[in-house]
Amino acid sequence: MPTSPAESYAAARDRRRFDSTHLGRFAQGYDFPLDDFQVRGCAAVQDGRGVLVAAPTGSGKTVVGEFACFLALHTGRKTFYTTPIKALSNQKYTDLVQRHGAANVGLLTGDSSINGEAPIVVMTTEVLRNMLYAGSSTLDELGFVVMDEVHYLADRFRGAVWEEVIIHLPESVQVISLSATVSNAEEFGDWLTEVRGDTEVIVEEHRPVPLWQHMMVGRDLMDLFVEEDRAGEGDDDAALAVNPELLRRIQRADADARPRREDAGAPRGRRGRQTRGRRGGPPPRGGRPGGGPSRAEVIDRLDRDGLLPAITFIFSRVGCDAAVGQLLAWGTQLIPEEEGRKIRRLVEERVAGLPEEDLGVLGYWDFVEGLSRGFAAHHAGMLPTFREIVEELFTAGRIKAVFATETLALGINMPARTVVLERLVKFNGENHVEITPAEFTQLTGRAGRRGIDVEGHAVVLHHRGVDPEAVAGLASTRTYPLRSSFVPTSNMAVNLLDRVGRGPAREVLESSFAQFQADRAVVGISRAIRRNEEGLEGYADAMRCHLGDFAEYARMRRELSDLQKQAHKRPAGSLRAAAAQSLTRLQPGDVVRIPTGRRAGLAVVIPGRRGSQRGGGDPLVLTLDAQIRSLGESDVTEPVEPIAHLDVPRTFSGRSPRSRRDLAATLRAKVPHDPPRRPSAARDEGEDDAERAELERLQAALKAHPCHECPYREDHARWAERWWRLERETEGLRRKVSNRTHTVARTFDRICDLLAELGYLDEDGQKVTDDGRMLQRIYTEKDLLAAECLRRGVWRGLDPASLAAVVSTLVHEPRREGADLAPRMPTGQVQDVVREMDKIWSDLEDQQRLHRLTPMNPPDAGIAWMVHRWASGQRLEVVLRDSELSAGDFVRRCKQLVDLLDQVADATTDPALRKSARSAVDAVMRGVVAADRLD
Repeated sequence: MPTSPAESYAAARDRRRFDSTHLGRFAQGYDFPLDDFQVRGCAAVQDGRGVLVAAPTGSGKTVVGEFACFLALHTGRKTFYTTPIKALSNQKYTDLVQRHGAANVGLLTGDSSINGEAPIVVMTTEVLRNMLYAGSSTLDELGFVVMDEVHYLADRFRGAVWEEVIIHLPESVQVISLSATVSNAEEFGDWLTEVRGDTEVIVEEHRPVPLWQHMMVGRDLMDLFVEEDRAGEGDDDAALAVNPELLRRIQRADADARPRREDAGAPRGRRGRQTRGRRGGPPPRGGRPGGGPSRAEVIDRLDRDGLLPAITFIFSRVGCDAAVGQLLAWGTQLIPEEEGRKIRRLVEERVAGLPEEDLGVLGYWDFVEGLSRGFAAHHAGMLPTFREIVEELFTAGRIKAVFATETLALGINMPARTVVLERLVKFNGENHVEITPAEFTQLTGRAGRRGIDVEGHAVVLHHRGVDPEAVAGLASTRTYPLRSSFVPTSNMAVNLLDRVGRGPAREVLESSFAQFQADRAVVGISRAIRRNEEGLEGYADAMRCHLGDFAEYARMRRELSDLQKQAHKRPAGSLRAAAAQSLTRLQPGDVVRIPTGRRAGLAVVIPGRRGSQRGGGDPLVLTLDAQIRSLGESDVTEPVEPIAHLDVPRTFSGRSPRSRRDLAATLRAKVPHDPPRRPSAARDEGEDDAERAELERLQAALKAHPCHECPYREDHARWAERWWRLERETEGLRRKVSNRTHTVARTFDRICDLLAELGYLDEDGQKVTDDGRMLQRIYTEKDLLAAECLRRGVWRGLDPASLAAVVSTLVHEPRREGADLAPRMPTGQVQDVVREMDKIWSDLEDQQRLHRLTPMNPPDAGIAWMVHRWASGQRLEVVLRDSELSAGDFVRRCKQLVDLLDQVADATTDPALRKSARSAVDAVMRGVVAADRLD
């Protein structure tokens, strides 16, 4: 505060000067004073610098991005505001329209195009990437690009797009990067400075709304931490420790949960579990595995404690829907009935465009009933329109509880007073794994609404196996490192090479954050190599022998030792190799015995292989209990030989329970008893003779070496062993340096070599061919496969519905391996085309492996039948009948399919195929797909 008239005058003068700037006028538009980190970020933008703002969720970092929009309007330039997902783009578009007016704001999300030449345009990051490669005129006068949620560049599926945009934007564009709090923000900022010029790094770790951590044990809500005095010197030395009362309460709960011997067989009455719920009926369904209150009881407790609205994260779509059903069955009512009637009317208006006959399959009735009572589910399997309704109502405070998967934490701005975590373990698509501190921070970061809540609350539900110390560790780790996931692709290679040429393209790719991080890691590894090399010199001196070259003698000893170990292990190794080879020879109809494990017993080989419709991969077998399993190397310890053969019907379908039961019955009838084992084949005697001869040669050479008679031989040998171990470690470090240096450029070179071999580049790999220009227009993970199908004319002559069905194999990724082992095909023509696509993929896989590239995933026909039905005009209920795919997933796949069909129409030179692709877009974009605008 000023203490003199002169200081008061100077302060007033500074305020007037500030108020006359763009930043001052911008700040006056808010009804709250800007935080210091917001002012610093905006000032950097005003000064013409780039800026990276890393701050917690809900801290207001988007203010810096909004200032770039304000500055563009007042300086005659454009701002592109990019977001990772369309839902967030839609939300940001709405916010900016309210602030700047519809005439000044546009939206581009692939399937939505509103006022694309406006001075402020909100878009997904992929749209901007495609603009850059196409050299779009929309980029003219571009002054600022805001990259919201820039930490998405760590995403292994889409993260490369963020780096592509940052690298390829014109030098004149200022980049405003908004990130969650990451531990290596300075490193990321250093990279931004290197590729974009002067960049201010602003890290704000303070949460505007304090977050309190709790655990719910039974129906008791308890603090996770208490303050303790470290040194007995007062509050300044206070530290957080796990609440000892919580630990005692959990011990009691775990003890009560253990069955006591005297209670064994006791009726579930007074001494057993409580038989009546709080309302006099049966206990509520939905109690969690491992014990604890039901979901309805958790929400009831939060409601009584004034901790709603709440988001409960459940790592399962089925669990989210089940939670809504449990609250409905419990009779939960979180909002006044009049408000519920208003919500019901609003929902009816919003879904008026959906066909009435589809509402049942969309789960509409439970959805609207839950909303009218104040709660809902939110997950990617829902219809996007339904998710949008939930988001709007929850953000407005009109509903009080949402049960969501983790995708909500990574998406739109939807804060709550309380966040509840049911479990700390999730399925990552392959295994059940514990959530990381980064994920815990992201999830609980939704708790506490700025300007509404004085404090936020995070609640972890206790059940058997949850360690409060582990919860405390998650809650105490506030930041996580940002790691690049950048990998060049075929589409990226042809676009980049066409724009700047091969040499400059390599230089551009070497400027990626991935290479930047790799190069920094190499610095530390190189220091370790230098230290090791000094140690190697010392060991070499210590093992020197006056009788001869002890390094040579030590090498011979090591070779002899290795050969002896190899001879000892060889029988088992040969047996494993033979077992693996035997799996490749199995044919449909072969009856085999699985020796061990949960798959042990007789089984019959059926058509198909795991992960592919071609011949590669693990064979599929049907067991005696009619279950389909894949048979891999881990299931067999010796070669598998057929013990019988039976004919598998051509009509056999792995999806049909009846078909599986019939074949299992045939297996039991054909082989009623398990035949005795055949003895394993004996080892090749010639192989043993050669091995013995080499052992004898090495032993003789060792005895003849002059150092063999040295009296200090074993002392020298100990130093030689140390030298060898250190040399092996050092060689590993050298390989790391070699692998990490120029890794991105090397991958680019391999891709270019493959593309030249395939004809997408000229023979020298320097220029893009006509086929390469076609590839430039294909933006999909399976870009090369799509281009090959176009070039070879595989899709020619297909009607729109059939074309949609076969192209769907390039966008569908099953949520779990083996979800649809034998997908049904709509027509013989579609089946033939998909089979041809499989062959093309197989050829490409071989070529990619030859060029040391990671092969793309194979085409998956899991939704081809459904897409064909939908594109043929059938109702959604009919399309999804007998399918595990949710309506929301189907709509999202259809939107992805429409995007790819549009690309096919743009890329092909065949007029008939272009016409069919356009018609396929129209056939798919109808009903719930067309009515939905989020995905």
